[in-house]
Amino acid sequence: MPFIARRLPAGLSTVRDNRLLPRGRLFTVLARGHGLVQGDDVKKHRCILFAVAACFFLHAPAGRAAASGWLDDYQKAQQAAKASNKLLLLNFTGSDWCGWCIRLDKDVFYQSDFKEFASKNLVLVELDFPWPGRSRWQEQRAELKKQTQELAQQYDVHGFPTLIVLDGNGQKLWEYDGYLPGAKLIEQLEKLRKG
Repeated sequence: MPFIARRLPAGLSTVRDNRLLPRGRLFTVLARGHGLVQGDDVKKHRCILFAVAACFFLHAPAGRAAASGWLDDYQKAQQAAKASNKLLLLNFTGSDWCGWCIRLDKDVFYQSDFKEFASKNLVLVELDFPWPGRSRWQEQRAELKKQTQELAQQYDVHGFPTLIVLDGNGQKLWEYDGYLPGAKLIEQLEKLRKG
C-alpha cells in the first residue's frame, strides 16, 4: 500500500513536538515516523490493539472465583467444612450483572483481611447465576446450573447477593440479603464461629 502524504494541521510542522499533538495523533505520528504502519493502517492497528485488550479484560474475571479459593461444588465444600471444622459460606451471586454482587467481590471478598479470615475459618462456595446467553452462562456446566438452582430453592433465595452460613453438618446459622461491608461481615462471622 503506497504512503499517501497528508498535510499537517495548522501549527504542526514536520518537527515533531509531542506536546503539540492532539491526543490520538501521537500514536499515528510515532507509528508512521518509525515505519511501523502507513496511512490508514494506524486506525486498523489501534482497533486491533483495543480488541485484544478488551478480550483480556472481559475474560479475566471468569476464573477469579476458582483462583481465589472459592469452590463451586456444594457437596465437596460441605465435606471439607465438616472435616476441617470450619463454617461454610454460601455466596449466591449474579457475578456478571448484579452491581452489588460485583461490589461485594471487589470491596470485601478480594481484600486481604477477608481472605486471611476465610483461609483460617471458612470454606467458601460461590453459587453463580450469570446472565443467560453471556459467556459465563455458556461456560457453566449443566450440572452446576442445576445445583445452584436447587440450592437457591432449598434456601429460599430471591435476590442477589445473598450470603448464607452453615455449620459442618449443613445447619443454617445465618443469612444476609444484600451488600455488607467487610468489617461487619467478618465481625458477624466471628460471632458465629465462637458460637
